Amino acid sequence: MNHGTSTLAEVENVVRHYAGPRESLFGQRRFVHAVDGIDLMIHQGEAVGLVGESGCGKSTVGRLIQGIESPTSGRVRVDGIDVSDLDAAGRRNLGRHVQTIYQNPVDSLDPRVRIGRQIREPLDIHKVGTPAERRDRVIDLLDNVGLSARYADRFPHEVSGGEAQRIVIARALTLKPKLIICDEPVSSLDVAIQRQVVRLLTDIKDRFNVAYLFISHDLNVVREICERVAILYLGQIVEEGETESIFRRPAHPYTQALLSAVPRPDPRARAAAFLLTGDVPSPSDVPPGCRLNTRCPYAAEACRNSVPAPVPMGLSQRAACHFVAGPGSPQPRDEKDL
Repeated sequence: MNHGTSTLAEVENVVRHYAGPRESLFGQRRFVHAVDGIDLMIHQGEAVGLVGESGCGKSTVGRLIQGIESPTSGRVRVDGIDVSDLDAAGRRNLGRHVQTIYQNPVDSLDPRVRIGRQIREPLDIHKVGTPAERRDRVIDLLDNVGLSARYADRFPHEVSGGEAQRIVIARALTLKPKLIICDEPVSSLDVAIQRQVVRLLTDIKDRFNVAYLFISHDLNVVREICERVAILYLGQIVEEGETESIFRRPAHPYTQALLSAVPRPDPRARAAAFLLTGDVPSPSDVPPGCRLNTRCPYAAEACRNSVPAPVPMGLSQRAACHFVAGPGSPQPRDEKDL
């Protein structure tokens, strides 16, 4: 890793529940358990992947770190700032440190405003530099993402999807943030453009020493960009560690199932898929004990009755599973077996 020991962002025992509708007029109100007691650290210059199925709480974690939402309980700190309950001025100041790249770049741009002005807008809001310096900064940012100065005068409908994502990346860099939340930043692009944007994000991370929280369901992209990865299931982190360690020897059954589903170019290089049964439970009706117990082929009585604590798997990996430490339990599967 190219980061030091400096902790840039810290999510500490964070819970985020949303109140749902009542079952009846006088019935009990149900709550959606979007995020349920997670701990996560991001260091300066580090890329951390946050992986899981749709609806598992990934984007909610991103919004909590941005200060867009406040946690039900727990604390979120970014660069020493407690962002758990910021007012409007505090969120605006946090924008100098944290920026976001969203999934659909075209929807992220105002179709009525020229691209140069949209990139320059954060500088205008925060009154950074003179007008001439701001214009120069826009040209420099376009160059950093591989676009010419001519793009500053274009409207969003005049660029391709890949070019639009480069523009969104340039805008995210305008205030020289320390952390960029990448929320499925390449999932809407075709494969060839994905490769270009992934290389660009990797280059920018190294060049500007910026940290990423990389939210994605694409494990191949996460493996290429991220030094560490956290696996999220129904609002809880079930496995976390160095990316290569988890890819080589996934310990948690959910991680094993996700990696088993990754397409491989050589069908002979993978065994039969490791499948989970059933559907993902509703986040408003989570099962007791281990949340995977309704789908896991290893589930036993302990899994249904108690929540497993994270178990260290060497120096760089931990998994929240009763089986990884118990006698006679299934051992972590090697990547070549998935």
